[in-house]
Amino acid sequence: MEEATRFLTEALGAELIYQSVSPQDKDLDNDAQQKTLRLVPGTVVKAVSMLKLQHGPGIELFEMQGPSQRGPLRANDFGLQHFAVYADDIDAALQRFADAGGEVFTAPQPLGFATEKGEGNCFCYGSTPWGSIVEFISRPSPMPYEHETPLRRWTP
Repeated sequence: MEEATRFLTEALGAELIYQSVSPQDKDLDNDAQQKTLRLVPGTVVKAVSMLKLQHGPGIELFEMQGPSQRGPLRANDFGLQHFAVYADDIDAALQRFADAGGEVFTAPQPLGFATEKGEGNCFCYGSTPWGSIVEFISRPSPMPYEHETPLRRWTP
């Protein structure tokens, strides 16, 4: 939990709002947590923290220990397997991510779908020290889809 909090703080500028469960808590009802979260029997919730990203959603971190843990999801797996963050300066964001211990595994490349193309519009991917995938995206130019609908992608 400490390493994940440190990484997200250094890499993405997240701020720790509060810790719901700490490793010192002995009164957490793990049986109730197993039912609520559909955890494998025998799983123990060791810590839960809420972090706030600068211009977007929060990230709730769970540290769990269980009998059948697997590695993080990959892009070809079902379910939520990555999240994206917006960067005005993608090169600076990637450097900060790498400096904090993340691995950038693609270079920034132009957004390729016809609905997203524009001068300087790009994306790339990296992974956290524990293997979760983070997408970085920058959209300094209007996107072609904006001519077809009043709806817009979120931008800080």
